[in-house]
Amino acid sequence: MTSRRRVLAAFCTWFSYGLFLIQQGVDAWVQGAPWIVWVVKLAPLLLFLPGMLKDNLRSFIWLCFVCLLYFIVLVQRLFLVPGDGLAVVGTVAVVSLFVSAMLYVRWRARELRAAQALSTSGD
Repeated sequence: MTSRRRVLAAFCTWFSYGLFLIQQGVDAWVQGAPWIVWVVKLAPLLLFLPGMLKDNLRSFIWLCFVCLLYFIVLVQRLFLVPGDGLAVVGTVAVVSLFVSAMLYVRWRARELRAAQALSTSGD
């Protein structure tokens, strides 16, 4: 059962990560932002991509910390412009990214500890 939950959490993490990257890109495009704003919006998210592809749990954990900063900005924007659809999509994406990544880390770490315990006890 845990493996199934982990796979679902991984899928939700990657889906919300992609959705959030797209939202940030569309937001920068709609605002007509210069290239430096694009870099500031997307580079922190893309920084963790190589580690995530290698299934490095620390990359997922640090991504969650960075997501909190995006969450603060998006919530402030929702209070300033309550009907902003891009801010709503971004908020939903960043919250789902945070929750699913944390669940993935928890369940994957449990799986790795169990596998290590089995290999240690087998020796």
